[in-house]
Amino acid sequence: MLEGAKLIGAGAATIALAGAAVGIGNVFSSLIHGVARNPSLAKQLFGYAILGFALTEAIALFALMMAFLILFVF
Repeated sequence: MLEGAKLIGAGAATIALAGAAVGIGNVFSSLIHGVARNPSLAKQLFGYAILGFALTEAIALFALMMAFLILFVF
């Protein structure tokens, strides 16, 4: 019974990975739109895009860490 609850909890924790994937897609979609509107700002916008990617990916890693904690610690 407990093992089944742990699997369900870990599966629910990994739902956040889908949200992070959508967030990363939005970051780079916005980069493409911004560069298409103003190509002279490409270098500055790329820096902002990498920052957005890193922060979004950090959320995904936290969600994955929580799933592993649920599976292997509790």
